[in-house]
Amino acid sequence: MYFDLSPRVQDLRAKLLAFMDAHIYPNEKALKTAHDQLADRWETPQLLEDLKVKARAAGLWNLFLPESAYGPGLTNLEYAHLCEIMGRVYWAPEVFNCNAPDTGNMETLVRYASAEQKQQWLAPLLDGKIRSAFAMTEPQVASSDATNIQCEIRRDGDDYVINGRKWWITGAPDKRCKIFILMGKTDPSAPKHSQQSMILVPRDTPGVRFVREMTVFGADDAPHGHAELEFVDVRVPASNILLGEGRGFEIAQGRLGPGRIHHCMRLVGQAERALEYMCKRVQSREAFGRKLADFGTIRADIANSRIEIDQARLLTLRAAYMMDTVGNKVAKSEIAMIKVVAPNLALTVIDRAIQAHGAAGISQDFPLARMYADARTLRFADGPDEVHRESIARAELGKYK
Repeated sequence: MYFDLSPRVQDLRAKLLAFMDAHIYPNEKALKTAHDQLADRWETPQLLEDLKVKARAAGLWNLFLPESAYGPGLTNLEYAHLCEIMGRVYWAPEVFNCNAPDTGNMETLVRYASAEQKQQWLAPLLDGKIRSAFAMTEPQVASSDATNIQCEIRRDGDDYVINGRKWWITGAPDKRCKIFILMGKTDPSAPKHSQQSMILVPRDTPGVRFVREMTVFGADDAPHGHAELEFVDVRVPASNILLGEGRGFEIAQGRLGPGRIHHCMRLVGQAERALEYMCKRVQSREAFGRKLADFGTIRADIANSRIEIDQARLLTLRAAYMMDTVGNKVAKSEIAMIKVVAPNLALTVIDRAIQAHGAAGISQDFPLARMYADARTLRFADGPDEVHRESIARAELGKYK
């Protein structure tokens, strides 16, 4: 049932595959060259913006949003099939306005923002005119437990005043980033999961101080990147609070479920592409008088990769199906399972592909090294493996109490 796609989704999938072949794969090297030629690494090449115009004209825009008022109204399961295809090239999702963290932020605004907030921030995000970031993780605490967050959001008359430090804010260095969704504490004396709130902070608000760009395995990920920021007496209107004080965890759960599905399907797409690279490479290279493809160890790597990719895909599609049919709360164990499985699966397959390419596998001539770095970071993003495994074990043990 996970592959029984409607004619509409089959049509979108066919269009997406054709667009990838015509515009994404042929421009991988061209986009890097265009970026390298810019005077400012944090500017975006015009080529990327031109591809967005083409994607929108092709009807491949905002595909991630299940709400038909803002997008095509696809279910999580339907979108998962498309998300895998986009994920094969790390920058491709942005071409279709389906890139994190904007997708999660747009979903948050659709579900929890006021009409005024939607008009000011959701509309330009849906149009791809601006980008956004999500400020949650902090350097001074173990943010895998979000109750540790210390950033203060204090009410002062008609305003909130924010003080704290955040890091790993993906997209914050991007010149197009105009709005942060920030999570902090409004009432430290409230029950544990009612202390936190989320609030909208325009990037140009006085007191938002840029500390540094963060690197991932030595790369700055420009022009999107990640940053550490300090918020010093940042004052925003009280109307910028999302949903109300103490609702931060509620919003986070609504935001993270779909985002985890998206990450996992993109990872499946990357693993699938890595396997393709491996198969082509080992059939074109010889060592010790034999094609690499004739060695048993290589053939075992290929077979295991095929098995593991299909397992991860099925598990992810099952989680998406459950989200659509019984809701995120009931599907929380399935979501946790795929969040553990998909990054580790991708790392394993990409590592095999790198090994099959020899030193070329870690060079700029192939996308494998970048894919590996991205997959490794996703063992942290949206919750580390350890937290998800604890959640799965707790649910499993609960069946036998």
